[in-house]
Amino acid sequence: MAGEDRRKVLFIDRDGVIVKERQVDSYEAIEYIPHVFEALREISRRTDYLLVMVSNQDGVGSTAFTYEGFAGPAERIFSTLRGEGIVFDEINIDLSLPEDGLPTRKPGTGMIDRYRSDRYDMAASFVIGDRVTDMMLASSMGCRGFLLNDDGIEVPPELEGIIALRTGSWLDVAAYLVDDGTLRHRTASVRRTTKETDISLSIDLDGTGEGRIATGIGFFDHMLDQVVRHSRMDAQGSVSGDLQVDEHHSVEDAALVLGEAVRKALGDKRGIERYGYEIVMMDDAVATAAIDFSGRPDLIWDAEFSYAYIGGFPTELIVHFFRSFSASAGCNLYISATKGGNSHHTAEAIFKAFARAMRKAVRRIPGDARVSSTKGVL
Repeated sequence: MAGEDRRKVLFIDRDGVIVKERQVDSYEAIEYIPHVFEALREISRRTDYLLVMVSNQDGVGSTAFTYEGFAGPAERIFSTLRGEGIVFDEINIDLSLPEDGLPTRKPGTGMIDRYRSDRYDMAASFVIGDRVTDMMLASSMGCRGFLLNDDGIEVPPELEGIIALRTGSWLDVAAYLVDDGTLRHRTASVRRTTKETDISLSIDLDGTGEGRIATGIGFFDHMLDQVVRHSRMDAQGSVSGDLQVDEHHSVEDAALVLGEAVRKALGDKRGIERYGYEIVMMDDAVATAAIDFSGRPDLIWDAEFSYAYIGGFPTELIVHFFRSFSASAGCNLYISATKGGNSHHTAEAIFKAFARAMRKAVRRIPGDARVSSTKGVL
């Protein structure tokens, strides 16, 4: 268009992309895709793409999917997005069924044909969807596509060249569009093998708290489950240790490997909060944790347990776990707990407080690539 820049567009599906794939016919059915707000905020703030919704909603108006059941949750979704600073230039929703064969139903282009004009740059635009039909729509529009699906769906060979990125994460999409690698998932894998233990661990600091680290020690597994869930990192790991001796080597080396994985995933620590703090109450126990990813290991410990064992697990190994983690992760760590409570409650409150403090400390500040230190390095 003479004298004006042609606009670039992101055509974005809703179900499976903004919210989890299901019939969203109630407020309770709304469940957002991880990192969608973070990613779209950065895209909206740091690029000039127009955001255009393109969604099929099968059979709205039927007894199985009433218009009232659709409209309220739909408005809630878009009002939530607006509240996060994410504004769609246009919302296109097709309510037909597949058998209706309407051109407005994806991969038909009927809802967005008007964008094929000299006002818009389709070659620099993208369709973001979770299905092959979304990539077919991209092809028909002269766009490229982001296939937001890591379930291994088969894509016809003729569409492979259309897909700019195939991923299960919005952070990867944002990193691509903003051209900022610091937005990508922070992951690390560590393998440690000694005469006493054999440990493998993979983590994703930008996960959703899924996965498990299996050690063969029931109570310790339960505590590590708390770390994964409350830190919201994803983790998959196994620990094979000399349990015929005792639990010491398995607990110590698991802490060393976890600390090393966190340190590797953080990289140069640009843009992270660095500090985290949390208080957790569990019935008769209260625990406090503070963490600083300073690069300098130190542990301040102010906790006692009412009993020397929780089941068959020695409580003295808990302080050893955190001392080993601090040494390997390169962090200052402070942990305290009230005296005299149930030992299981005390331990669980400590692990939860630690995990939630770490979650705050590793959080990235969007768009900030600075190191949180006047030294310029952590």
